[in-house]
Amino acid sequence: MARQGKALKSNQTTVGKKWFIVTLAGVIWVSPVLSGSLPVIDKLSPASVAYAATTSVKKLGEEIITSGAVLMKYQYTSSTGAKSLANVVRVDLNNPYVKLDVMAGKGNQFTTRQSTGGMAKEHGAVAAINGDFFITNREGAPMGPQVSNGDLMSSPSALKGMYAFAVTKDGKPILDEFAFSGSITAENGATFPLAGINKTAYNPEGTGSTFSHVNAAYLYTSAWKAIDRPLNSSTTPTEVMVTDGVITDISVMAGLPTAVPEGSYVLRTHGAAAEFVKNNLEVGQKLTADYTLVSKKSGQKLDPSSLQMMIGGHTILVDNGKAASFSRNVNDLGGTRARTAVGYSKDGRYAYLIATERNDGSTGMTLQQLQDFMSKIGVWKGMNLDGGGSTTMVNRPLAEMNTELTFPTEYGTTQRSVVNALGVFSTAPKGNLKGLKVSGSSTLLIGQTGSYELKGYDTYYNPIDAGSIKPTWKSSNGNLAINGQSIKAVKPGTSTLTAVSGSTKAMMQVNVLGADDLAALTTAVSSAPLQAGTSVSVPVTAVTRSGQSLEVPSSALKWEFIGFKGSVKDGRLTVTSVNSNTKVGYAIARYDGFSTVVILSAAGESTWENFENVSYPIKFTTNVPAVTGTASIVKGSGSHADSKVLKLTYDMTGGLGQKMYAYAEFNGTTGKTIPAQATSMAIDVEGDSSLNWLRAELKDNNGKTVYVDLAKAIDWTGWKTLNIDLTGYNIAFPAQLKRMYVVNVDEGQDERALTGSVSIDDIRFTMPAVAGNEGLPTGKAVMTIGQKSLVLNGSKVAIDSAPILKNGTTYVPIKHVLDAFGGQATWNQSAQRVGVLRGGMLLELTVGKKEFILNGKRHSAAVAPMVQGGRTLVPLRLVSEQLGLKVKWDKNTKTVTIES
Repeated sequence: MARQGKALKSNQTTVGKKWFIVTLAGVIWVSPVLSGSLPVIDKLSPASVAYAATTSVKKLGEEIITSGAVLMKYQYTSSTGAKSLANVVRVDLNNPYVKLDVMAGKGNQFTTRQSTGGMAKEHGAVAAINGDFFITNREGAPMGPQVSNGDLMSSPSALKGMYAFAVTKDGKPILDEFAFSGSITAENGATFPLAGINKTAYNPEGTGSTFSHVNAAYLYTSAWKAIDRPLNSSTTPTEVMVTDGVITDISVMAGLPTAVPEGSYVLRTHGAAAEFVKNNLEVGQKLTADYTLVSKKSGQKLDPSSLQMMIGGHTILVDNGKAASFSRNVNDLGGTRARTAVGYSKDGRYAYLIATERNDGSTGMTLQQLQDFMSKIGVWKGMNLDGGGSTTMVNRPLAEMNTELTFPTEYGTTQRSVVNALGVFSTAPKGNLKGLKVSGSSTLLIGQTGSYELKGYDTYYNPIDAGSIKPTWKSSNGNLAINGQSIKAVKPGTSTLTAVSGSTKAMMQVNVLGADDLAALTTAVSSAPLQAGTSVSVPVTAVTRSGQSLEVPSSALKWEFIGFKGSVKDGRLTVTSVNSNTKVGYAIARYDGFSTVVILSAAGESTWENFENVSYPIKFTTNVPAVTGTASIVKGSGSHADSKVLKLTYDMTGGLGQKMYAYAEFNGTTGKTIPAQATSMAIDVEGDSSLNWLRAELKDNNGKTVYVDLAKAIDWTGWKTLNIDLTGYNIAFPAQLKRMYVVNVDEGQDERALTGSVSIDDIRFTMPAVAGNEGLPTGKAVMTIGQKSLVLNGSKVAIDSAPILKNGTTYVPIKHVLDAFGGQATWNQSAQRVGVLRGGMLLELTVGKKEFILNGKRHSAAVAPMVQGGRTLVPLRLVSEQLGLKVKWDKNTKTVTIES
């Protein structure tokens, strides 16, 4: 998370003029580097924070993870009313059957980053959160200290205001700012100070040196996997291999070409430290290393071997149960993000592992809000851990064997690879069977058969084999149909599913999703050719309001065909025959009344640009002069090796600290024309896993600039087809595609690559209106409030219901609009739902609901249809504009003009 100071991105060099880029406490500095010198960042004055506002915390629930560890979920409401979700693992440090420890990357080594979930799986943790800050463009090692199972794996960096959290072997929590103090002693008694253990190159503060490894001695243990110790240190090392306290090898002015074996360490030296080696050390001699940690506050020494664990972090957040002044500059911390923190209770009994969410269901928190939340739930002293895209929590549900993601990260289900994580471990022996739990999905779609079983947990709440119990299942209502061990969802609503085995019973809530629970319904294809014999696969996916995607069982769908005869069998749509004079056909799928549509037309999907014969200029542009790159037509690679592709390369290193764009501009400032209404777009993109944002810029027929999201995060390599629904963008066609581009926003900038390239090929548009609009009337209609007539293309036409004006909104029966401009309407009396088909659009509105469904996606609206005088009236502007019509209102004459 860039704004939380995780990354101290640096480009250390000794020649020429370069730009030095470093982030400390989330604040980015870009300074010129002359003659090998680096900018010195002096005093970072701490920001005094006072957060006094009307806020609240509501506990939503809790569940036991293991003996001594509980997962609690909260909702935090800010002073503005914004709601954010927070997850807290509370660990009882007095419980002998649970402990905290720190996990590193793969094989428990640095320089081998791994996801939080991956570390939990490798080490057997029952819960975990991501840990310390790290330099993102380096090997992958924590900036702060790390003690795992009593071993000091990483020392604190010489940086100001960086706190660490620890638990002693007798269960006492500590949160303090620490320094490292150590030395090596040669066989002849000569000594030299140690600067640290297993550190990447960085820029220390308050030491008089701008290079961490200049004139310094560091220890590297087998916890450091990489051979380079470290990368890009601006120094040439002299290294000494020490095994069992005896020097076995010395490499002068060059690193030893090997990783550190288990049981050994490498003394890595430079300058004055290398001179010490030259004058005092020889192969075969003994060498002793001594070190300790020292509190910067009290000066008290802390023996790492007395600790169970220690993990480094960033600023202190809470002290004495109140928001503390930040110990590092946090003026540029990046707004509301996902956050990770750790702290402990006033009595020292509980440790709190905290992760707040930023996703579709949660706004995220500022640091000040995080402080407020922590103090409200009982944290006495706490500090900030790495956050943003790194924020991850995993936990093992009761009676289950494996951990799972507690909530979606900022990248969905993708977990960012990090350098370490704070894990919760059960140390309990195997207990007796304590209870049974129903295991299975808590969410089902109508027609879906769920898989459920009884699982057991022991007296320490750890999973235990419950045997092959075949329980009797019961449902609290008719939403679930039970046939032996088969449980099928049949009606929307919540049911209590009960498993009974002898005198034992267990229950869980199962929610059968209905139309009101859905945000979207999508098909694998949005268009198909309108001709007899067409056969396309049309699996349907439901997206819930919480963002969960579920494949809809065929039995739960009702299909309707307009303009042709056909069938859907085993998820495949087949066109039998096409009705005469039909230009556009519709295959409408409904799940509990929620609809989506496949548009069939003579046009279908057409290739708009394949870059084989480009006759217009394409060039690279940017919004920041320091950003460089190219946009050119080149030979493709991989699966597109036989094609020409558009390749966009970018280097944003010079523009750090601001939003940056790398554009591929089509045909100068004019763009290339998309000739007719397009309902969807498909594009092949070769990704670079940069996590940058990929977008397209269009200018529509009304002169409006439209920004289309192609991919929120480029999180793949190789070629991938992106399918984009254009129906929600309200684009007036014909339109111009002006630019495709990569975006690196300033918030969380260190989480994304500054350099990279993407390739683009085979841009396709589905344009059902090419055929469909041929038969649709065009012209102008003028309606006047209160008059039962309209003027259509200059001629007066009688209508049976006058438009009305209510609360600033004009309402009409939809029939009048469709009579004038083409299309057809349907009315579902029981659902009170109006359906409208026109061109490539299926629009559905429900009386009294301020929302509508357009081509399978739910949208909010400011107004709702209503019933008056026995007639259903729809908001004229909302409906007309969604159908691609232009609407103008003249308040003086109280007339509405609609044009097509």
